[in-house]
Amino acid sequence: MDWGLSKDLFIPFAEQHHPLKPGNFTIVKVYLDNQGRPAGSTRIDHWIEDTATGLKVGEKVSLLIAEQTELGFKAIINHQFWGLLYSNELYRRIRRGQVLDGYIQRIRDDGKIDLSLNQPGFNNSKIDDVAQKIVSQLNENSGFLALTDKSPPPAIYAAFGVSKKVFKQAIGALYKARKITIEAEGIRLAPTDT
Repeated sequence: MDWGLSKDLFIPFAEQHHPLKPGNFTIVKVYLDNQGRPAGSTRIDHWIEDTATGLKVGEKVSLLIAEQTELGFKAIINHQFWGLLYSNELYRRIRRGQVLDGYIQRIRDDGKIDLSLNQPGFNNSKIDDVAQKIVSQLNENSGFLALTDKSPPPAIYAAFGVSKKVFKQAIGALYKARKITIEAEGIRLAPTDT
């Protein structure tokens, strides 16, 4: 395998999770074989642990996007542990092999990790800021926006630069304060009493 050095990296057949083809990219773990020579493995599961230790909720971590699943994207946390980014919480495109900063969102009872690209613990003042932006946009658009809590995350991010979760919290706060009404096609400024 070409890994950017003058000598190619040897990947034993037994360490190939899938057939390797010229021109394709793949994630490889580099290790020293029994004779002290560098070798590679595409059997990443052998090298990465399913349950994490020493991490805490809210901690900033380095993520290597490894593969897409039905729920989202498996990512390698700090070159050591598996974690999961859920598709319904992603507000931008990510791709296999991409390195990103992320955050530990939750450590489940089974020791597995849920990840986020947003720092957890979005506080009330930030939600208030987003709510004000929503009201401003509503005022600029004749009191209506074609976005709801069912809108795709990229559309929400394009409009307000926040995740779908934060948008939902902000419109929830506006709805409770009776500043907006929620319709099937979008949100509307609530009529004011005069």
